[in-house]
Amino acid sequence: MEARLSYYGNDVATKFAKYINSAGAVVSASALPSATQELVKIRASQINGCAGCLDMHTKDAEHAGETSVRLNLVAAWREATVFTDAERAALELTEEGTRIADAAGGVSDEVWANAQKHYDEDQLAALVCLVALINTYNRLNVITRQPAGDYKPGQWG
Repeated sequence: MEARLSYYGNDVATKFAKYINSAGAVVSASALPSATQELVKIRASQINGCAGCLDMHTKDAEHAGETSVRLNLVAAWREATVFTDAERAALELTEEGTRIADAAGGVSDEVWANAQKHYDEDQLAALVCLVALINTYNRLNVITRQPAGDYKPGQWG
């Protein structure tokens, strides 16, 4: 598959990518656990059908020590016993935050309250920003049909 647009072959796309990558660095450096960050990126990317992000984030997670069992069960996290209560709250928030068009109310009060039980205000801010950010990356990649499969862990920094 050939990409419709190269982010680094177009001035506008290059500048935009630079800014959203800077936003991503803020989230990466936050107190939200890195394993949770990868699980969130993977789950949103599964929902959005973003092969490029799935390729990147599953490989990065595995490279960082995540187990294949957990990676293979992200899509079925509700039935899996391998995730902590905090990770489950983050995955639930990710799903509702990604599927906002599917529910008139967006993220429910119950899902938000559950996330508040496990994360402080800064971690919640990072989680919300991460859900917004990965959905942005997913949309960019899906719209432009970015190919997947060749990513090497750490390739993009």
